[in-house]
Amino acid sequence: MNQTINFLSKLLSIPSPTGNTAEAIDFIKTEFNSLGLESTLNKKGALIATIRGENDSEQITFSAHVDTLGAMVKEIKSNGRLKLSLIGGYAPNSIEGEEVIIQAFDGSEYTGTILYENPSVHVSGDEVYEKERTTDNLEIRLDERVSDEESISKLGIEVGNYISFKPSVQISDSGFIKSRHLDDKAGIAAIYNMAKELLNRNVKPKNTVNFFISNYEEVGHGSSASIPENTSVFIAIDMAAVGEGQKSDEFSTTICMKDSSGPYDYETSKKLIDLAKTNGINYKTDIYPHYGSDVSAALRAGYDFKFALIGPGVDASHSTERTHIDAIENTVKLGLAYIDNYEV
Repeated sequence: MNQTINFLSKLLSIPSPTGNTAEAIDFIKTEFNSLGLESTLNKKGALIATIRGENDSEQITFSAHVDTLGAMVKEIKSNGRLKLSLIGGYAPNSIEGEEVIIQAFDGSEYTGTILYENPSVHVSGDEVYEKERTTDNLEIRLDERVSDEESISKLGIEVGNYISFKPSVQISDSGFIKSRHLDDKAGIAAIYNMAKELLNRNVKPKNTVNFFISNYEEVGHGSSASIPENTSVFIAIDMAAVGEGQKSDEFSTTICMKDSSGPYDYETSKKLIDLAKTNGINYKTDIYPHYGSDVSAALRAGYDFKFALIGPGVDASHSTERTHIDAIENTVKLGLAYIDNYEV
């Protein structure tokens, strides 16, 4: 798994908020091509990579999404600070104190920090503790000598510029991976490992296998187009949310039985459960009340195939996230077991 974790660490360091994912997609495409994968881009910029199997008419497609949470510049304030418009679903309080990168349209980049508008407890007193954090009272303090709208405009910063959260990747000796954006770059790492393992066998899989790297999942339409037409089974690999009332943990792969878009295909989910038991793969089953996936988008778009959702357990989803290498490895094992045992 060392090579996979190295791949994940590099991918996490590349900003890719929804709508601005080209650099991250290019990195994945280069890595896939180096493995020997066929790969193409659709018009939306998503990546589709393929390993041809003995049977090309009944294909298995796995998806994971590269787009992440982020923000855009909503307003340039008269005090030289920036207001935000959020990209993706997350609580404003989860980004207070976050270090960010603002990318101007000319490619220039500037750093800053997201703060409450009156952040000093020595100045504002109890207000700092008591005030609910919203996009109305959070702002970005730029690391530049700016004090008004004009001085910011001279930097080239404009409304609509992307704001990326620095991931702050940390990998512990005990196997934990801490970072923003493990949703869903940990899933892409699992796909990378699966592809590498399949190609290292030097034997065609029984069925053609596709890897669909979507880039608009966080806003709901990542896999609504361009899924390979012979796909018989579509399996999203996305983070499993760990928390109170959930069975998911940071060491297992989770088979999601139902989320806010409805139940997943029982036959396919049951097959994955049986394979996990047979192969000694650490797994959990779970239900997520506030969750959607690439499967959700594909079904709403009218695709007709079997479908399931698996993925590594991630603690503190849509905040400062953490998983363990074991969760990624168990996800890889389950995906490969499904490929090896798929029957029409």
